[in-house]
Amino acid sequence: MTMATADLDAMKAQVPEVAELLRTIATPTRLLLLCQIAQGEPSVADLERDLGLRQPGLSQQLAELRRFDLVKTRRESRSIHYSIADPRVRTLLGALHAIFCGDGAGLPALGAEPLAEPARGPASSTQAARFARVVR
Repeated sequence: MTMATADLDAMKAQVPEVAELLRTIATPTRLLLLCQIAQGEPSVADLERDLGLRQPGLSQQLAELRRFDLVKTRRESRSIHYSIADPRVRTLLGALHAIFCGDGAGLPALGAEPLAEPARGPASSTQAARFARVVR
């Protein structure tokens, strides 16, 4: 087995897990929640206030993130605080921030081709995703 075949086999083994992670964070609300949670350890009340989300919907989205072990909770008196549980999520959020909000410097190139510049136009400039900078 060549090294390329071994690498391909390793990638094939990881693809279902990666696809599930991406599917889980691929909703605007959950992605926004993860970006906000990556900034520190907000309480449910902080998230509700800062993101303008109502309690029932917020609780449902947080439950989904907990179900996939992407976030963890800590109780302080009557408040529940959230933090990122999976370090891969923190790394992924950092990469998304660099790509969409930064200059992309310091990101490893995928293959020999540079990353394509995002399309610019009325729709992309007004609806561009904004990702919170991950604090380490």
